[in-house]
Amino acid sequence: MFNTWWQAIRRGWLLYHLADERFRFMYDPPPENEWVTLDCETTGLDVGKDEIISIGAVVIKGNRLMTSERLELLVKPSRTVSAESVRIHRLREQDLAQGMDAEDAMMQLLTFIGSRPLVGYYLEFDMAMINRVLWPMLGVPLPHQRCEVSSMYYDYKNRQLPAHEQGGNIDLRFATLMNDLQLPEREAHDAINDAVMAGMAFLKLRRLLGR
Repeated sequence: MFNTWWQAIRRGWLLYHLADERFRFMYDPPPENEWVTLDCETTGLDVGKDEIISIGAVVIKGNRLMTSERLELLVKPSRTVSAESVRIHRLREQDLAQGMDAEDAMMQLLTFIGSRPLVGYYLEFDMAMINRVLWPMLGVPLPHQRCEVSSMYYDYKNRQLPAHEQGGNIDLRFATLMNDLQLPEREAHDAINDAVMAGMAFLKLRRLLGR
């Protein structure tokens, strides 16, 4: 009862502060058994100064990853990308020059997500990068529920340990996770590839955890 009351209060507060009524749909009840797996590639790991340069998102329905229902966006940064960023993401200055403004990318992304919960690998970072763009636009952060793949994997591995060993360190690297779950790996540090791999891991872990 308290949780329902609190959720209603929070929803009302966020809607009151929403600066653009076109995005009220984010607060609608999500479709049953649907998610969006999401990944952002950035110029670096500093939420305060780095920028999103590409976004990949794919719809999940039930136990199926709907690769035909996906979103791939290039985002033009406001500053020159470093050589280190190009080495990691393979996105050159001339590639990103054809990208869209961050605000336009956010509008497309929000429309694609709708009110579905989000799935990702270390999703907290991606959400922080997205929210930095959204705050000036909407006055509110992303309200979506989220499913963290690394946390699901930790729960799965932790259950397999003897009671006296539970709660310890577990290797949560993406490559380790994918290999252990016997899932095909795609080339990493590509937004759509990482989104697809996170989606595959999410679906398998749901089955393994009985969720």
